[in-house]
Amino acid sequence: MWTKVRFWTLAPSRLLMGLLFAAPLCIVAAYSLLTRGAYGGQSPPWTFESYARLLDPLYAAILFRSLWIAALSTALCLLLGFPLALFISRSAKRKNLYLQLVMLPFWTSFLVRTYAWMFLLRDTGLINTILQSLGLIREPLPLLYNEWAVVVGLVYGYLPFMVLPLFATLERIDPNLLEAAADLGARDTDTLFRIIVPLAMPGIVAGCVLVFIPCLGAYLTPDLLGGGKSMMAGNLVQNQFTNARDWPFGSAASLTLMAMVMLALAWLARRQKGDLL
Repeated sequence: MWTKVRFWTLAPSRLLMGLLFAAPLCIVAAYSLLTRGAYGGQSPPWTFESYARLLDPLYAAILFRSLWIAALSTALCLLLGFPLALFISRSAKRKNLYLQLVMLPFWTSFLVRTYAWMFLLRDTGLINTILQSLGLIREPLPLLYNEWAVVVGLVYGYLPFMVLPLFATLERIDPNLLEAAADLGARDTDTLFRIIVPLAMPGIVAGCVLVFIPCLGAYLTPDLLGGGKSMMAGNLVQNQFTNARDWPFGSAASLTLMAMVMLALAWLARRQKGDLL
């Protein structure tokens, strides 16, 4: 009886996932095996040529750049988010206020916030204007349209996704453990790296996943802050579906990007399972 109830209860969700996820994914997989038409679109014969093109040094460099920028942005979010989450978790009276400040950027459109960074980083922006007025520089610094501008935008955009799971994990740590470590003569650094960090590992993994995946597939931030010099995998997929009208290659690139993400998630899941065992 409970089996039938469970089946009919989950049936709407399974149908929705099949229509909105599985079916489009199958269509994209089919497109990736077709050949680009003379005037765009796709047509037979079936081939793996689109996947072979990804081995070209030009496209391989784009995939490597995407991995590098996503990994660097995730690491910076972790370095900045961990102390902030630890501070908020130890703030008894103003904890809710600090959490609201962390989530405050979500009240504004991500596109608007990205444009704000463009006004800050451009040659006549606020940063260069202040530095020139103070006499620290003579010419504007090239702060915009490079990889570091993309990293700054990604870190700013996805830092809350690192702070929130870290806070949820750090808040559950028993303060008696920290007091016991202090009573046994442990230094602050020992308490941090031997007690707090291991206990916060689930939050660290969750935060890294929540930041790494959207950074790897980002296309808006690299397009606006990086210009044409810092193309990432998301921009490659977008250009193939819009400007180049090469749907088979765009489908192959998107599926390859998805496979990279799935492999990273599988590796993390296997590592967590091994740690539990």
